[in-house]
Amino acid sequence: MSEAALIVGAGSGLSGSLARLLRKEGVQVALAARNIEKLGEFDARKLRCDATDRAQVEAAFDALEGAPDLVVYNASYRTRGPLTSLDPREVEKTLAVSAYGGFLVAQAAAKRMLPRGSGAIFFTGASASVKGYASSAPFAMGKFALRGLAQSMARELAPQGIHVAHFVIDGGIGRDPGHAKLDPDDIARSYLHVYRQGRSAWTWEVELRPWVERF
Repeated sequence: MSEAALIVGAGSGLSGSLARLLRKEGVQVALAARNIEKLGEFDARKLRCDATDRAQVEAAFDALEGAPDLVVYNASYRTRGPLTSLDPREVEKTLAVSAYGGFLVAQAAAKRMLPRGSGAIFFTGASASVKGYASSAPFAMGKFALRGLAQSMARELAPQGIHVAHFVIDGGIGRDPGHAKLDPDDIARSYLHVYRQGRSAWTWEVELRPWVERF
């Protein structure tokens, strides 16, 4: 039976590159997003799903044929500004999409993978996962929380056969001839490499950055 993957929070950048690469590997790919119209160019199953809504998350998983072998949480949202002028509603949304949605998706995936004793759950992080920038507190809060979720899950679920990994994308994503940004195709190949790792040497976190990024 062929492998199956679900990418949640899919868009045209990293998610698109990852979907195309997985398809080349013979993996059946489903893409979940709030706005599936933006996914029209991809040859994959498309599921309408707001990752912050538990019912929609469960419905997306139920629409699949069995438990996916790989689930990638790639959704994020951010609001910027000085701390004293931030809109609390926008902060709440940032936390909901960046972290709470990751929990809902991971919980749904784990419930379906654990009876089988195998599977992989990957989270897409950012520079803000490990360093908070000025005027960007909400995004740092959300990404720090997502990293903490991934770290806890890795310790809990790895002994039960579930590979959990967190990817720190430390820089902008884009196709840049000067290589000042991370090419989404290169990032996708890193995800595939981690997915194909043997269980005796699983990675729980990878940090990727362009050559121009300051350490």
